[in-house]
Amino acid sequence: MKALRDTGVLFGRSMRHIGRSPDTIITVLITPVMLMLLFVYVFGGAIQTGTDNYVNYLLPGILLIAIASGISYTAFRLFSDVQTGLFTRFTSMPIGRSSLLWGHVLTSMVSNAISIVVIIGIGLLMGFRSSAGVLAWLAVAGILALFTLALTWLAVIPGLTAKSIDGASAFAYPLIFLPFISSAFVPTDTMPTPVRVFAENQPVTSIVETLQSLLHDQPVGNDIWVALAWCVGIAAVAYFFAMRAYRRVR
Repeated sequence: MKALRDTGVLFGRSMRHIGRSPDTIITVLITPVMLMLLFVYVFGGAIQTGTDNYVNYLLPGILLIAIASGISYTAFRLFSDVQTGLFTRFTSMPIGRSSLLWGHVLTSMVSNAISIVVIIGIGLLMGFRSSAGVLAWLAVAGILALFTLALTWLAVIPGLTAKSIDGASAFAYPLIFLPFISSAFVPTDTMPTPVRVFAENQPVTSIVETLQSLLHDQPVGNDIWVALAWCVGIAAVAYFFAMRAYRRVR
């Protein structure tokens, strides 16, 4: 119970920092929203995806880009706490060992959820429509939450070990770029063979196709199991190395 209370206090601290600096969420939203506007209104008419409204096809990939962009701030906040000595000060206090990290992880989960809701709202204004039922939407929310959790633990590693602020946040750039080499923007069968092989066997494609199927009430097939395996696997490996890094820092 004490660990939960400590986590709640530290989570509240991080959320207050975001509340005092709303430009953090605004900055996270700019890239995915601008990409959505660009691809729908500039490139959308030239891209053949088999859907009447390109935003219906595009939205899942945009949500993953938003999450990849958002978790860089988790690394930034952790790096700041470590470099200012605040992290060391907290570890010398009677605080649950895991609470320091979980406070930042929960902050990432909530702030990214806010970004996702805003982007879906903008998508609705742009014509996004879904035939998904309540259970399908819950499954979408669960997969996005699991993906966020996996990338957040990945962000903890550079947040604890980076030597500069650029190093702490730069790891997110490949993650933001990864959806571009997947089925997030165009079907993979339109790609050259080497690119298509990579695209079909990286985590974003299975996650995107699962989300697309759920949102449009279509059979998900094996994609959902592949997507879950990727998310759980990344989360488990990242958690292991994050905890090793945490033990060295404290």
